[in-house]
Amino acid sequence: MGGLKDQLLKAIWHAFTALDLDHSGKVSKSQLKVGAPCPGARSTLLGGSGPAGGDRRAGRAECGRAACVGRRRQRLGFGVCCLPLAFGPCPRAGACVPSGLPVLSHNLCTVLKVPHDPVALEEHFRDDDEGPVSNQGYMPYLNKFILEKVQDNFDKIEFNRMCWTLCVKKNLTKSPLLITEEDAFKVWVIFNFLSEDKYPLIIVPEEIEYLLKKLTEAMGGGWQQEQFEHYKVNFDDSKDGLSAWELIELIGNGQFSKGMDRQTVSMAINEVFNELILDVLKQGYMMKKGHKRKNWTERWFVLKPNIISYYVGEDLKDKKGDIFLDENCCVESLPDKDGKKCLFLVKCFDKTFEISASDKKKKQEWIQAIHSTIHLLKLGSPPPHKEARQRRKELRKKLLAEQEELERQMKELQAANENKQQELEAVRKKLEEAASRAAEEEKKRLQTQVELQARFNTELEREKLIRQQMEEQVAQKSSELEQYLQRVRELEDMYLKLQEALEDERQARQDEETVRKLQARLLEEESSKRAELEKWHLEQQQAIQTTEAEKQALEDQRAMKEQALQEAMEQLRRLELERKQALEQYEGVKKKLEMATNKTKSWKDKVAQHEGLIRLIEPGSKKPHLITNWGPAAFTQAELEEREKSWKGKKTTE
Repeated sequence: MGGLKDQLLKAIWHAFTALDLDHSGKVSKSQLKVGAPCPGARSTLLGGSGPAGGDRRAGRAECGRAACVGRRRQRLGFGVCCLPLAFGPCPRAGACVPSGLPVLSHNLCTVLKVPHDPVALEEHFRDDDEGPVSNQGYMPYLNKFILEKVQDNFDKIEFNRMCWTLCVKKNLTKSPLLITEEDAFKVWVIFNFLSEDKYPLIIVPEEIEYLLKKLTEAMGGGWQQEQFEHYKVNFDDSKDGLSAWELIELIGNGQFSKGMDRQTVSMAINEVFNELILDVLKQGYMMKKGHKRKNWTERWFVLKPNIISYYVGEDLKDKKGDIFLDENCCVESLPDKDGKKCLFLVKCFDKTFEISASDKKKKQEWIQAIHSTIHLLKLGSPPPHKEARQRRKELRKKLLAEQEELERQMKELQAANENKQQELEAVRKKLEEAASRAAEEEKKRLQTQVELQARFNTELEREKLIRQQMEEQVAQKSSELEQYLQRVRELEDMYLKLQEALEDERQARQDEETVRKLQARLLEEESSKRAELEKWHLEQQQAIQTTEAEKQALEDQRAMKEQALQEAMEQLRRLELERKQALEQYEGVKKKLEMATNKTKSWKDKVAQHEGLIRLIEPGSKKPHLITNWGPAAFTQAELEEREKSWKGKKTTE
């Protein structure tokens, strides 16, 4: 709840400061409290019903009396009242009774779904009914009567949009931007998420770099580190970071999105907004099998830290259902069936969901994303982007603490140095006073002064040396920090390249396995044909050996068998040609595998101790095959020699 309260306070701070028209740090009571609507109003404030009828649009109350026509109405986001207290009561007696209705507080209670108590605000500021209210003065009421009652059941986008409506017109730059106002609103919400927990709110350069990197990756461009370093060099040293409006102007002027059109920039902002604010870990179209009708329907799936929602389309207007995730859920890959490919199964406590991805890569990505989400639920960890943001903040706090400690030590050394100099000045004055008394004492005191000054100079030199060492330590710490950040970036790039190389190698293995299966099928067909030919040949030999008299009678039959044998030989030659083509395909796949292997060779050396070396499947022997009357590679060398001996023996007996 503490993190939620901090995020709410950031948006409310923008809304409150937007009401500070003269930049005094305080807001007029007339801007927090307005008069109640007239009894003759045609509609009611925030959804009531007046005597004139039922317009129930929130935030619209118009007086139908002639005395109120032309009066200036106060508009603060959602709240609009007939006659604010700043302009006095209605000229018609009893038409507008000042009730102190707090528009800002009322709107907060409405969007946060907290019961509103208008009397509480009056009681809280009863002793200070006149004069402006500061942010610090409004904060106790805000904490006690609103924030402490907030539950995590309100629409965060609606809350942010209400605060945005109050502050955008005053602060958003009038110069033309490359982004729409909706995109600017999303950048503003992202700013509140990434900004520091101190006021006035700013976003530090490290978080600016993180956000610009995310946007560049979403646009499909390459990150220009040199351009950002140049921007940091020109950064105003008097500021620790950028405000929300300066960040919107930085992204909107296209300085870091040159060459990209408006739609690409808008889609990138929306993608980063979905990930950082809406906690969308992954989204995309997939096919889902129904539980009742068992039919397959395409749905737009959205994965969040504890739920998978699926909609009719990516506009998220028609929601069809949810898959609630917990630590007991699991995801499993399924074999292809019923004409559906790339299947996987999500098992929950009471239901299982069969889903079909568009290809194997998307299937593996979804399985990995859901598995990682379930693993985070088991560990009780926040989403990855929130955990990374917390680590970055802790690292900055640690570095800031170290820097403050070094500054404190430097100040202590400087104070000690000043004390030593003051002591030295006091000793010098005493020596000058003593020198006027007597020449003899002056010589002695002068000698004492020289000795003291030499001693103090030695101490000053030693303190200067210590100060120089401290400065060197500060520089070394800064250098170590830069090296650590560079190492983190290199490891991230290395991880991405390793994933790409492993994916290429896995695809090459699948292609090789397909070719090997095709070759095995061709060899099996070849073996069956050769066995059939051998059988026919043996039958022919037996027919010849039976009787010479039957030879003429069986001549026609033998001719028919010879013709069948020729047809089988022709079919065998075609199979041999197909086998050669399969071998050529196999060689092509092997070359691809070698390229993938060479590409990942450097990575295999690094991960060998964890995963082991991948052993490639090699083709058979490349020695020349034996050619016989029944085709190539019909017999081995030993079988051929045995058959030759058998034939020679038969000829000898005849």
